[in-house]
Parts: sequence; C-alpha cells; structure tokens
Amino acid sequence: MASNFKAIDGNTAATHVAYAYSEVAAIYPITPSSSMGEMADEWAAQGRKNIFGQTVEVVEMESEAGAAGAVHGSLSAGCLTTTFTASQGLMLMLPNMHKIAGEMLPAVFHVSARSLACQSLSIFGDHSDVMAARNTGFALMASGSVQEIMDLAIVSHLSALKSKIPFLHFFDGFRTSSEVQKIEVVPYETLSELFEPQYLEDFRKRALNPEKPMMKVGAQNPDVYFQGRETVNKYYAAAPEIVQEYMDKVAKVTGRQYHLFDYFGSPEADRVIVIMGSGAETVEETIDYLNRHGYKVGLVKVRLYRPFSAEALKAVIPSSVKKIAVLDRTKEPGSLGEPLYLDVVAALSGRNIQIIGGSGYGQGGL
Repeated sequence: MASNFKAIDGNTAATHVAYAYSEVAAIYPITPSSSMGEMADEWAAQGRKNIFGQTVEVVEMESEAGAAGAVHGSLSAGCLTTTFTASQGLMLMLPNMHKIAGEMLPAVFHVSARSLACQSLSIFGDHSDVMAARNTGFALMASGSVQEIMDLAIVSHLSALKSKIPFLHFFDGFRTSSEVQKIEVVPYETLSELFEPQYLEDFRKRALNPEKPMMKVGAQNPDVYFQGRETVNKYYAAAPEIVQEYMDKVAKVTGRQYHLFDYFGSPEADRVIVIMGSGAETVEETIDYLNRHGYKVGLVKVRLYRPFSAEALKAVIPSSVKKIAVLDRTKEPGSLGEPLYLDVVAALSGRNIQIIGGSGYGQGGL
C-alpha cells in the first residue's frame, strides 16, 4: 500500500471508511459526532463514490430515533447502511439496535462516545452512552487514537458483514473525534481489495424481496422466543476469531497489527492496568517511563469489548501479574463495580490476582 499521510481528526477518519463501505447513511447531528454526518452528506453532494462506484444515499431524519429506524429499514432491504451518533442520540437508537442485532443485520454505528445527561448535561466524553448499549447485541469496538479509528473502522465493517453481527465502533468524544493527528489514510483501492463480496451476496439473499416473499418477525410465546434467543450464541462465539482475522488482514496491508487485547510493558510485570479508549495512550507513556526507572508494570488495551473474549484476555496477561487495576470511564450507581471491571473479574476468576476498579475516571472530560 502506497503511503498517504494526512492531518485529519477522528471523525474524518471514521467517515472515510464508513463512506467507502456504505450504500446508505441515515443521519441526525449531535455533538461531537455531527461532523461525521455532515462530511458524508457533503461528499455525497459532491458525487464522491464508495468502493462500489456509487454515491452514498445520505438521508437526514428528524431525530436519532428516526435515523435508527431508517437504518433498520435500509438494512432489511439489503443495503449496507451506517449512521453516526453519541450520548442521548444513541439512547434514542437503542430500541432499533435490539431489532437490528436480533435480525442479524450487519450495520456499523460510529459513535464519538460522550457522557449522558444525569444531574446535568455534559457535551464532553466518557463511556456512559456506550455502556448503556452493551446489552443490545451489537459488538463493541474501541479505538484510542485517530490512526486506530481509521484501521479499526475497517475491521468493524468487514467483521460485521462476515459475522452477521452489527458493530458499534466507538472512540472518545472531543478527545479523539476532534483531535487532529497526522495519520496514514487507507486509500479506497485498498479498502476495495480487503472487501469480500461473497458476504455481501449472503446479506442480499436475506433481504426482503417481493420476488421471494417470506414472513419477517412477528410475536412469539415463551417457548419459541427462548429458543430463538439461544440460536445466536454460535455467531457471538465465532465473532472474536473473525475480528482477529480482519485485524490480521488489515495488518498485512498497513503494517499496523492489532489484537482483541493488546499488551504493552514488561513481560515480567507484577502490576497491570486494563483500559480502553484514549486514556490508554497516556497510560502507555507512563508505563514506558516507569519501566525505564526500574518498575515492572504493564498495560492491556481493550479493542473488542463485546463479545468479550476471556481466553484472549487471559492469553496476554503475564503469569507474573499479582495486581490489576481496571479503569472504567463510566459510573453505574448502585452496582458492585463498573462494567469493564466486572468483566475482567469474571474472565480472570480462579487466578491469584488482586483486581481493583477505578470507578468513573474521566467522566464528562477530555
């Protein structure tokens, strides 16, 4: 791949990939995700083509709920569809997200994660909106820098199509969405080469088609509904391997290797921090400094948060580790611990490691 470096922000990086792999974008602006929808709309008005040689159909609705409904309808018709949102906007999309996941439609939502309005409104970032969506059935992919947004957006779109699981690709609002960095932009020619059309064909075959009428959803009693919910287990069990497959394929053309969980630091670390999002970059610099001064510490960056792969996490934790601090960027009042902390505790149960949680660091902040 020929090098193509540009200074862009995170929203531009996400839109670059989303536009390439989408046929339809249903949008409604909300800070700090607004520029993603605005760029997609501008590019469509200018006649920019996606990897299929088409101009993306960009439709602005009257609310985020309407945008999510339009995404659901477009996917049901067999169109690759995306949207962009954050915070309260994401909350209005939750009902449709459950349906999109339940019907195994390969959407990708790009979310510049932002705090939810609780005792007051904040337009700055944390992970409370994303954590409120974790039971929807969407896979959750975390990016921590502008370059990661570019690369992991590719992984998200390709993985969604093959796994049949919709993806929520998120990055920290304002801190990463609006930060300008010089990154390597992956050209549309390369994105086209990475795309595997057989999975698009499979998706099209499952679309609503008057030439092949079928019953779509309905109402189910407890016995049948329960069985239906259980049938998806094999798809979620297979998803982490599919995500790693595309991480490896992206690495072959970009030279940047990602894993479900990436470890940095001493191979003999006794203390480790687990974190996801932009905070990982600050922690990595701190880890490097401490290790140069005689400490043995490490860091685990979470890339794929849902489906959570306990085996992948265990594989990257050095056997020497005695203490782990899990830093969540959200707060769940009344819970025994924050979401990532509880997942790590469950994943590492049985190992003699003291695990503590950092409750709600960086809420509503940069």
